[in-house]
Amino acid sequence: MGGGGFIPNAFNFWVVVYVALGSTACSYGLAIIGSTLGQPSFYKSLGLAVQGEPGYDRTANLISAFNGVSSAGSCLGAIYNSWSADALSRKHTIQIGAVVLSIGAALCAGSINVGMFIFARFLAGVGIGLSLCSFSVWKCIDCSPSQGILVTCIPMYQAEVSTPESRGFMVSMHGIMFAVGYSLSAFIGLGVYFITASGSPSSFPWRFPLAFQAAPALLMLAGSSFLPYSPRWLLQKGRHEEAESVLKRLHTRKGDESHETAIKEFYQMKKQLEHDRRIRAKISRFEIFKTAANRKRALIGALMMWFNMFTGVLIIANYAVIIFGQLGISGWLPLLLLAIWTTVSFPGNIITALYIDKLGRRAFMLVGSTGILVSLIMECVLQALYAGGTNKSGQRAAIFFIYLFIVFWSSCFDATQFLYLSEIFPTEVRGQGTAVGMFNWFAAQIVILCAGPVALNNITWRFFLVLIVPTALYIPVIYFFFPETNKRSLEDINAQFGDEVAVHFSGATEAEIEEYRNAMQLEGKAAVLHTEIKV
Repeated sequence: MGGGGFIPNAFNFWVVVYVALGSTACSYGLAIIGSTLGQPSFYKSLGLAVQGEPGYDRTANLISAFNGVSSAGSCLGAIYNSWSADALSRKHTIQIGAVVLSIGAALCAGSINVGMFIFARFLAGVGIGLSLCSFSVWKCIDCSPSQGILVTCIPMYQAEVSTPESRGFMVSMHGIMFAVGYSLSAFIGLGVYFITASGSPSSFPWRFPLAFQAAPALLMLAGSSFLPYSPRWLLQKGRHEEAESVLKRLHTRKGDESHETAIKEFYQMKKQLEHDRRIRAKISRFEIFKTAANRKRALIGALMMWFNMFTGVLIIANYAVIIFGQLGISGWLPLLLLAIWTTVSFPGNIITALYIDKLGRRAFMLVGSTGILVSLIMECVLQALYAGGTNKSGQRAAIFFIYLFIVFWSSCFDATQFLYLSEIFPTEVRGQGTAVGMFNWFAAQIVILCAGPVALNNITWRFFLVLIVPTALYIPVIYFFFPETNKRSLEDINAQFGDEVAVHFSGATEAEIEEYRNAMQLEGKAAVLHTEIKV
């Protein structure tokens, strides 16, 4: 079972999938405004001018605000979580996050004016920042207020419960469930549109989809207590026996009753933890910026998130209705095209899951950035020639390249970005590093989503030039600065950045092999002694 690597057992797989319900909640909340903009009753309820009417400039500015405050709220929720996860307990924090998200969703659905809707979007964003961080931080290895802003750890948690050879496949579940959230938001929006098309003046077509954003987060909350802690987190807390038991349950292969591979992994984790603790006294709040290796990691994480957002994926996801409108599509068709567009991302993420452990992270990112660049250039040219005109063939060609864009994005970037970010940081600064990367992810969203609708309205096709330039620069950045992390344990990846590895899991020396052999012999003797004591 699996893609490029062997998944040890069904329990390990379903743990990774279930925690990714948080990913669905996140993507649904991020994308729901896209289908909301296709509902005529939304504009009527809030007194907004629609595209092509006088006063649409004000609408474009408000659309910017609707998305900007949501991303800003997510940043604030993540910052709050860095305190509450320790002070109020991880479990209570996820409960608070689910409540805040539900309240935000209810207020969005019940909004009676623009001011209320902006506040509700902000509150829902805070809930995303809380409920998507808190569960995974609760389970993660780096859990303390001193770790700074812990924006999201779901991919980190998935990486830490996965085996080295299946980690790419497992963390890709985050991207797959992201695609589920995007598709849900688009198809629900398409379905309820026909209420308006039938002649009903009801506001249900825009209110219900916004209310539904709470569902995945609440479902994740309902079963969160049944999921295991990260073995690395348990080790850090001194709960060695529980850590080993969890690791064996997660990584036991069929026919491996002696748990040989899990014991070897556990030994490397212990040795690395001992190594980390020897340097723990030197770790500061801003350790991520103290050494050259960590600064390189932080820079890679930040650059990856900014470059990825400036490909324009969220511009299309959130403002596709506007883009399709400029290409002569109206009525329910923009919503259908958006729904199909988001659904294309699902098989794309499946491709990532199946092949990223075979072909590597760098190969996926290089192919993806090149394909996206070609798509953006062609889109820019076709929009410049045919947007707002009457040439249907040219407009349909422009729509084709919007779809080609999502093929490359979903298969090469969507899951890969979270996988790569979860891998490159060492244990002692993984929380800080993930925070840096994801904070930049949200910050880039604020910039691109606030600029998007105004730019599309004022400079139209020229906005694609703003996306083409950074995407072109991204290709050499990946090639020259992003190291390969494929098929290495999280501890072994440290060597890629020049850090010391306590004992190698892959490519172990003869001395390290002997060390593992001795450790497993001791483990066997300890197990026998433990059994005898019980008897």
